[in-house]
Amino acid sequence: MSKHKLHVKKGDTVKVIAGDDKGKTGIITSVLTDKQKVVVEGLNQVSKHQKPSAKNPNGGIVKLEAPIHASNVMVVEPATNVATRTGKKLNDDGKLQRYSKKTGNLI
Repeated sequence: MSKHKLHVKKGDTVKVIAGDDKGKTGIITSVLTDKQKVVVEGLNQVSKHQKPSAKNPNGGIVKLEAPIHASNVMVVEPATNVATRTGKKLNDDGKLQRYSKKTGNLI
């Protein structure tokens, strides 16, 4: 798989733009860069059947968050609380910084 950098990172608030949870927002809990997927807290929940074990003696059905492809989420700008595309530009120190294409503010 490709090792491209993603436009989102752990801790970002994102809005889902495609799929069953379209329109919902949540915070990214983990990023799977090799698969270009993200896990968003409380979204894209699936039911997983678990066998009884020492940790979970009864077994049963557990709800888990499944990964969503990174192309199906947009970063929500913290200042305006609106989903926006992002770009990268150099700041005064010469480091790459993400910015909102809608307003131009740094994220």
